[in-house]
Amino acid sequence: MPTDTSSGQDSRRSSVSESEIAHFSALAEDWWNPRGPMAPLHAMNPLRTEWVSRHVAPLRKTSEQPLTLLDIGCGAGLASEAYAKLGFDTIGIDASAAGILAAETHLAEHPLPSEAALLSYRNGSAEDLVAEGAQFDVVNALEVIEHVNDPQDFLIMLATLTKPGGMVAVSTLNRTPRSFAVAKLGAEYLLRMLPVGTHDWKKFIKPDELAAMARRAGLRMLDIAGMSYVPFEWRETRDTGINYIAIFRKD
Repeated sequence: MPTDTSSGQDSRRSSVSESEIAHFSALAEDWWNPRGPMAPLHAMNPLRTEWVSRHVAPLRKTSEQPLTLLDIGCGAGLASEAYAKLGFDTIGIDASAAGILAAETHLAEHPLPSEAALLSYRNGSAEDLVAEGAQFDVVNALEVIEHVNDPQDFLIMLATLTKPGGMVAVSTLNRTPRSFAVAKLGAEYLLRMLPVGTHDWKKFIKPDELAAMARRAGLRMLDIAGMSYVPFEWRETRDTGINYIAIFRKD
């Protein structure tokens, strides 16, 4: 999930801290274990990726080629592989070398079906792509923004990496008493669904805060949905009190 700490640019522009990269790098070997420390992401992944694919469908109608998608903070590639299977020419980028190695190893050992789109990985920073002038039809950041140092700068970077008329997908956690009880205390300390220290509740972002920061970055929110665990699966709901996902357009 981490994206960058050492690009040499202004500290306001860096994505996450060394401690964030170290935390997720330590999980890399078990990332693809559906019953391991990333089990919640495995369970949530189909909902997130299919929701994004459905909401960017209007872009498909105007493109004769597969849409290009950048998966920022891709970790070991859970979402990246799913997006390639959904027909996106996908680049997954992460600052964790261990995460990218796990992603490349899994792809080599479990090749995508022949009908899948292109998929490649890059160990480095999204800031590097900005410097190169790269742009994509869709920019995807799932469970990343709550780990960055400056969410406003991060959204500006996402917008910069998006083609005019393209879309940005962001999923994160709401900063509510319920999210503290469930996503922090419950998931990390009581149920041990996530490693302790995965989240800092103070960095969770309310939907209205995300929308306001996105507007300042030149992004317009098109839709938002809650992601709720209803035994025994994750479902799209109207409840954004804990987990939610949003889609934006760069006008």
